[in-house]
Amino acid sequence: MTKRYALRDDQWERIQGLLPGREGHVGGTAKDNRRFVEAVLYRYRAGIPWRDLPGRFGDFRVIHTRHMRWSRSGAWEQVFKHLAADADNEYAMIDATIIRAHQHAAGAKGGIKRRNASVALEGA
Repeated sequence: MTKRYALRDDQWERIQGLLPGREGHVGGTAKDNRRFVEAVLYRYRAGIPWRDLPGRFGDFRVIHTRHMRWSRSGAWEQVFKHLAADADNEYAMIDATIIRAHQHAAGAKGGIKRRNASVALEGA
């Protein structure tokens, strides 16, 4: 059964050898690298705060701390560079500055009513 936002086996195989905590790597061996990566992916894809991660991923504070450690050490950058070098265009990124929003998307409902400046001057 495939869980939402989970890595497929072929995706996991592409990155598992690059991650800290792997067998034979300096430091402790992590038994849950895949679950951790899936937790980070879940968090970003769902657009949720760390504290809202489902319990199946473990303690969100531990996951956040580990994510920050990997960020500082360059582990994520190494994974991104590896994947970018062999891009399969599975996901395409679009810069939001080139997308036009609907004209009503920028304003609040009802807005603030302002008096016309020329009307205000007439009363002076």
